[in-house]
Amino acid sequence: MSKLFAAVLAGAALSLATVSVVSAQTAAPAAKAPAATAPSASTTTATAATPPAAAAADVPAKYNIDTPIETIVANTDAKAVLDKVVPGLTSHPQYEAFKGLSLTQLAPYSEGKITEDVLKAAKAALAAVKS
Repeated sequence: MSKLFAAVLAGAALSLATVSVVSAQTAAPAAKAPAATAPSASTTTATAATPPAAAAADVPAKYNIDTPIETIVANTDAKAVLDKVVPGLTSHPQYEAFKGLSLTQLAPYSEGKITEDVLKAAKAALAAVKS
C-alpha cells in the first residue's frame, strides 16, 4: 500500500471523527445567555483603555498548517499562499484524495517534500492571510 493511500485512509478516518465531534457539539442545546445589562462607567472605562491592536493580537489566524487543505484552497488569497509555499500541491493528481488533511498531517506522507522548513514558511504565510 502506498504511503499516500495510507494517508488518505487516515485522513478519511480523521475527517469522519471530526465531523462526529462537531455534530455532537452543535447538537447540544445552547446555554441561555444572561440578560444584558447596561454597562457601568467602570466597564466603559476599562473597555476604552484596551488598545485595538492588543485586542487584534489575541485573535488567532484564520488559516494555519492544521487547517484542512480544502478549507485553505477555498479562499483565493490563502490558495495563492499555499501554491507559493508548496508548489504543485493543489494541482497534484491525488489532490482529491488528500484535500481533507492538513499540511501537518500530510507531511509524513510527502516523501520529504513538506519539510519542517516548509511547514514553518507555510505557517507564517498563512497567518498573514487576512480574508
